[in-house]
Amino acid sequence: MEYRYLGRTGVKISPLCMGTANFADPTTEEEATRMIDTAMDAGINMFDSGNNYADGECERIIGRVFKKNKLRHQAIITTKVHYPMGTGPNDHGNTRLHIINACNDSLQRLQTDYIDLYQVHRPSSIVPVDETLGALTSLVQQGKVRYIGCSVHPAWQIMEALMVSESKMYARYVTEQPPYNLLDRRIENEVVPMCQKYGVGIIPWSPMAMGVLAGRYEDADRFPDDSRAALRGGIYSERVTRKGVAVGRKFIDLANEHGISPAQLAVLWVKDQPGITSPVIGPRSVEQLEHLIPVMEMELSSTLQEKCDEIVPPGTAVANFHNSVSWMKMSIS
Repeated sequence: MEYRYLGRTGVKISPLCMGTANFADPTTEEEATRMIDTAMDAGINMFDSGNNYADGECERIIGRVFKKNKLRHQAIITTKVHYPMGTGPNDHGNTRLHIINACNDSLQRLQTDYIDLYQVHRPSSIVPVDETLGALTSLVQQGKVRYIGCSVHPAWQIMEALMVSESKMYARYVTEQPPYNLLDRRIENEVVPMCQKYGVGIIPWSPMAMGVLAGRYEDADRFPDDSRAALRGGIYSERVTRKGVAVGRKFIDLANEHGISPAQLAVLWVKDQPGITSPVIGPRSVEQLEHLIPVMEMELSSTLQEKCDEIVPPGTAVANFHNSVSWMKMSIS
C-alpha cells in the first residue's frame, strides 16, 4: 500500500482515513474497538473524530481503545472544535477562549498528551481568523497539537488563513476537510485547485454520499428506519434528493457492470480524484470496514472516470452536502 503525504508536511497517512462519527451513535464500544484494531492491522493509520460526536463519547471511546492497545504513537488522531459543547455563551465557536478550553477537554477525553491534527470544524463569520489562528498556534507551541486544519471552509477563507499565517508567523492549515462525492462535486471549482496550488491536503467526508451511492435509499421520500436520514433528520435527510437517488441507481448499475461493489466504487472515485489525500470512510461495523479496505489497493480506470463524469459532470451537484454551512448556495429540487 502506498501512503500519501498529509498536505505539504512529511507525515505519511493511509489512502483511506477511518471516520469515527458512528462510535457510540450507534456503534457500540466493543464493535468500535474491533474496528480500530482491524483498521490498524490493514495499514490504516489515520482516525478522524470530532469533539461533538456523541457529545464527546466518541473521543472517550477512542481514548480507551488506544490506552488499551498501546498503539497511540502509531496512529494519527484528528479531532475538531467549533460546535457547542455546553450551554454557556462561550461554549462554542472559533474564539481563543473556546478553542483552548475545548482542546484541553478533548485531550482529557482522548487520554493523550497531544492531538495530531486539530481542525476548525466550521468557519466563523464573526471571529477574526487571526484570533483563531493565534489560539491554534499557542496550542502547537505548547505541544498539545501537532498540526492544524479546517473543515467545510470556502476557498477564500482558506486562502485568507494561509496569508495571515504567513504574515504573522502563525501555524498554517495543512488540510481542508470538505464534503465530496459524485453527487456534490462543487469543491472542484475552487477549493481543490487552491489546495493543490498551496499544498493543502484534502481529506473529504461522505464519499458514499451518506449511502445514496451504495443503494441505501430507494425512495427520497421514505427512508430506512436505521438510516442516518431517518435517525438524525434535519440536514441529513435534506441530502437525500430525488435527483441524487436517481443518479445513485445509474451509479449502482455502472459498478455492477464493472464487477465492483457500488460502495467500493464510490470511495475509489473520491480517493483517485486530483488533489485528494485520503477520503474519510465512516463504517458502522467491522464487516462494512473490511468491505472497503481493498479500495486502498485499487486504481480508478480512465473508463470508469469518464462514465462517472457522464452521470454527474465535473464541478456540478445533484444533492447539497454543503448544507451545514451558509456560504455555499444551491437549490435542489
